[in-house]
Amino acid sequence: MKRYKTVFTTERGQRHQQVALAAAPDMLDITMLRQPAPDVLRAHLAEAEYLISERTGVIDAATIQAAPHLKLILRLGSLTYDIDTAAAQAAGVAVCYWPVATVIRVAEHMVMQLLALSKKLRESEAIALAASGEWGESKRTDEDTFAYNWSRRENVEGLWQRTIGIMGFGEIGVELARRLQGWGCALLYHKRRRLPPDVEAELGLTYVDSDTLYAESDYLANLLPYFASTDGLIDADVFAKMKPGACLVSCGSGSVIDEAALAAAIESGKLGGAALDTFEWEPIQPDNPLIRLARGNYNVLLTPHIAAGAVAALVQERAADFSNVVRHIEGQPLLNRVS
Repeated sequence: MKRYKTVFTTERGQRHQQVALAAAPDMLDITMLRQPAPDVLRAHLAEAEYLISERTGVIDAATIQAAPHLKLILRLGSLTYDIDTAAAQAAGVAVCYWPVATVIRVAEHMVMQLLALSKKLRESEAIALAASGEWGESKRTDEDTFAYNWSRRENVEGLWQRTIGIMGFGEIGVELARRLQGWGCALLYHKRRRLPPDVEAELGLTYVDSDTLYAESDYLANLLPYFASTDGLIDADVFAKMKPGACLVSCGSGSVIDEAALAAAIESGKLGGAALDTFEWEPIQPDNPLIRLARGNYNVLLTPHIAAGAVAALVQERAADFSNVVRHIEGQPLLNRVS
């Protein structure tokens, strides 16, 4: 069986790389490169027929020219602004993107987190389930008989006209922004490498520095990955810079957040709540201070690292990432083609 030389570039760690390699079809002879320098990438592309780029990474004209045998550039993710599609077209190289299911699920989960905090879901549900008589006489409802907000909750609002700031803006941030478009939110973001103006305009984003993000966001959405530079980055100093009553939602690395400082900021009333799907220690430890707040009906929602889905068959799911390469080899039409 012929094996096709394939270069796979990624910013992700060993665990994700190993799953991707396990999911790849046998017909591909894959070289995995993590954040390669341009000269390293070009050297590896000299004999490559396929280039898979996971989520991001500049693929310019010089890189395409260094790959005389290249047939297809596949972007795992939805953004292709950093691929020179004109140069690819001139070289006869197809360019496609491939939506990442787990990324989309995390973005959906974060929308749920935002809505749950804005509606004080845990507290409101606990009141309804208690069915206490302390709220007054219960009457059968009809057109004119009902007891709106019978528990007299305050500050149960929504996301309309709120400002949402996104930290660590990658593919999940993109999908989150897409899902919030049309909701009447102001969307701020901060990342190390700013997006081009046309991408910002397409997604309805405003770029700000990190201090402005903290100060202006009603909801701060953490999507930061773990690096030595992000370890414990969201700490008491960050919470002090945030708006009084602002909330934190997080599907980024658990170790990015100082959980004790977050619990203190919520308990003091500085922050209005938090929703976390990831934690510094996993499975979550029983002495995590956020558990006590959640049990005490603070506006805290904790989920057991499930935002990306159950993914019980992760290798099988990632096999879909290679679909367009297989389609090209088999002479079938490509999906999600951009050039």
